[in-house]
Amino acid sequence: MKLNRLNVIVTVLSLGSIFVAVGYTASHLPPSPNQKAPEVEKIEKPVATTTAVSLLPQVGVVAVSGQEYQAEVIGFGEATPRYELTLSAEISGKIDSVSRQFESGQVIKKGTVLGQINDISYQQALTQAQTDVAQAELDLLEEQREGEQAKSEWLRSGLSGEPASPLVLRTPQLAQATAALENAKLALKKAKQDVAYTKITAPFDALVVSRDIQPGSYVQTGTQLGTLYSIAEVEINVPLSDLQWQNLPDFDNAELAKTPWNVTLYSANGHNQWQGYIERVEQHLTQTSRQRSLIVVVDNPLAQQADLYPGTFVKAQINGKTLSNLWQLPSSAISQQGDIWFVDDNGLLAKSAAAIAFEKEGFVYVSPIANEQQTQSGLMQIIKRPLSSFKVGIKVLAKVEV
Repeated sequence: MKLNRLNVIVTVLSLGSIFVAVGYTASHLPPSPNQKAPEVEKIEKPVATTTAVSLLPQVGVVAVSGQEYQAEVIGFGEATPRYELTLSAEISGKIDSVSRQFESGQVIKKGTVLGQINDISYQQALTQAQTDVAQAELDLLEEQREGEQAKSEWLRSGLSGEPASPLVLRTPQLAQATAALENAKLALKKAKQDVAYTKITAPFDALVVSRDIQPGSYVQTGTQLGTLYSIAEVEINVPLSDLQWQNLPDFDNAELAKTPWNVTLYSANGHNQWQGYIERVEQHLTQTSRQRSLIVVVDNPLAQQADLYPGTFVKAQINGKTLSNLWQLPSSAISQQGDIWFVDDNGLLAKSAAAIAFEKEGFVYVSPIANEQQTQSGLMQIIKRPLSSFKVGIKVLAKVEV
């Protein structure tokens, strides 16, 4: 009985295999001439289009239109003291002493005594000048008295008119005595000044840069004693190009004296910042760069949170005029050749020379390209990172990036 069941199962499986083989063969035979081929489902064209588009090179773009922006001008310069003085001796003599304040790096107040020149001969000259003044005053008084006596005698003589000679009334003698007194007073004034010059003093609040004397030195009139920098303020000469001047208001020195224009200054490494102002603008071009400069001033440079030392190289950031109809683009959008690449309405690559107005915080602000290259929507699709392999007229797929 078990054997019969096994035979039945084997027979059924064999018949099934035969039917499957016949069905597969029939499905792969070409249809007969009188038999219509079964309809094949059509593939929709959008799928093919999508496949074709996906094969186009993709470029990242930003959509821009003309907007209004405040220009920013960046310049560079070196901080210099308003006054840089080579201190010189006003008189000759031996240096008796030098102040400990008269050392490089020291900040001194106006009038600080920096050194002493031996003053014995100058004190003696002062005493002599005082004596000469006293004698001249005495001579003048005596001459005035003699002149009065001469006039009195002339009147008593009964002679009419004026004397034949001015010597009769001692007029020239009186003039000579008066002039002698004036000369003696001037000599006294000079003697006092020479005594004052024996003390070497600071003419303004200053930073001592160098000292060129020591006790025992002998100096002549005009001998260099040291170098001082004023510390009340520093100046930064910032040369600018013609394009940068166009982005700034028309500065007038008289107006700047009343209302200074604020400027932000940065150190070369960007770690330190100072606030200054435009004090004046120059009215000439330098022979070397052919540029015109503006002068930025920082008050009390050594009293800032971060001291601004003379000689520091700084970057000046100046807010300029408000300009209209500009594109704001990432700096990477300008190619190495100075061109702007964009995608037109037909999806083709095109380029135009960039007319840069100014740059600010990683963006470049340019004038829109020629009107005939504008898109119908009014927005331009500017390529953010143009490649050197780009060629005009290549069809691409633009992808807007934030």
